[in-house]
Amino acid sequence: MISNTTYTISAVIPAYNSAAFLPDCINSIRQQTSPLHEIIIVDDGSSDNTEAVVKRLGKDILYLKQKNQGPAAARNHGIQQASGDWIAFLDADDQWVPNK
Repeated sequence: MISNTTYTISAVIPAYNSAAFLPDCINSIRQQTSPLHEIIIVDDGSSDNTEAVVKRLGKDILYLKQKNQGPAAARNHGIQQASGDWIAFLDADDQWVPNK
C-alpha cells in the first residue's frame, strides 16, 4: 500500500570557511523537484565571510553560528533546531541533482 502522507524535509549544512561554495550548494537545494521545508546552515566558527554570504542568499535560510567544534557537532546542532520530519545532510561544498 502507498501512503498519501506528506513529509517535510530539513536540509542541514555544516559550514566552515565555506563562503565560496555555499551559493552553488544552496542553489542545488532550491532546484529540487520537491521543495524542502527548511535550509539550516551551521557555521562552525568560520573566519571567512560565510555569514555575509549566507545573509545574501535569502531570509529562508536558518543561520546558526557556533564556536569551532567540527562537522559532527555542527550537524547535531542543526538537527536540534530542525523542524522537518526528515533530515537531509549536505556538506557546504556539495551539490544535489534536481530530483534527489
